[in-house]
Amino acid sequence: MQDTAAQVPIAQNAAAQKDGHGGGGNFPPHPGASGWQAPISQEDFDLVREIARARAGIVIADFKRNMVFRRVSKRLRELGLSTVSEYCAILTGPYGEREIQPLINALTTNKTDFFREPHHFGHMAKIALPRLRAQANAAAKRRLRIWSAGCSSGEEPYSIAMTLADSMSDLNHWDARILATDIDTEILKKGAAGVYDIRDLKGIPAAMRSRYVRTMRADKTHFSMSKMLRALVTFKPLNLLDPWPMTGLFDIVFCRNVVIYFSKDTQRELFDRFADRIRIGGLLYIGHSESLYRVSDRFKIAGQSIYQRVR
Repeated sequence: MQDTAAQVPIAQNAAAQKDGHGGGGNFPPHPGASGWQAPISQEDFDLVREIARARAGIVIADFKRNMVFRRVSKRLRELGLSTVSEYCAILTGPYGEREIQPLINALTTNKTDFFREPHHFGHMAKIALPRLRAQANAAAKRRLRIWSAGCSSGEEPYSIAMTLADSMSDLNHWDARILATDIDTEILKKGAAGVYDIRDLKGIPAAMRSRYVRTMRADKTHFSMSKMLRALVTFKPLNLLDPWPMTGLFDIVFCRNVVIYFSKDTQRELFDRFADRIRIGGLLYIGHSESLYRVSDRFKIAGQSIYQRVR
């Protein structure tokens, strides 16, 4: 998608009428008080959350009005607008379609860490990968496909890659690939770059740091993932509600802390589609607060928030 801020002529007019430049005019300050009410009308709030639901499957509760304002505020500043109403005029105007992706990017939650929910990676190393190795040896076909759906800024797929590399000394003899997808096109750029704040190192086991982490010489405040890890992971934008371009089957899928933002009906449809893309016996890792109970009968429980496809 091209730069939206450069394409929406109405964006510059609102601020110019306020103070003669594109700095945002009378844009309200960020509040600190918990009882503060965001300057967003019910009509505008309903419009934003309907777009989020229809285009990304994200369900926004009534009480998250302030949250929506805080996240939309970034777009207001970038476009030089002073009110949410001006922004909604863009969304419903002739340039609206170009602004949908930046809006979804702003509304998306990107909380993630390296080796978050570590029992998943322990299960992968001790149970899933040895089982896959045995099956590959029996079939004389060393192919491995893993999907990190909702990968955010890349900590999850790189954690998968480190687990893979650490558990399989002969990985270079395998046709192994990790697909990392997210609806947020901006956050994917960080994942593809593989550069992180040095404070994030604490999430990576010490034994793995020397093998897979490279401290940046010119900037001691950041580190990068090794070239070998980056070669394992491919980052692609994907809205899970849209058609999926992948045609092959996956051995392992991570979709963690994603469906909590979807309705039950959307969850049922989504997990049915996941089942279609996971081979029989393949594994699905979901978030600790998520469950397939009364959502899908195509998986059986294989561990804590771990499911195996059975049909």
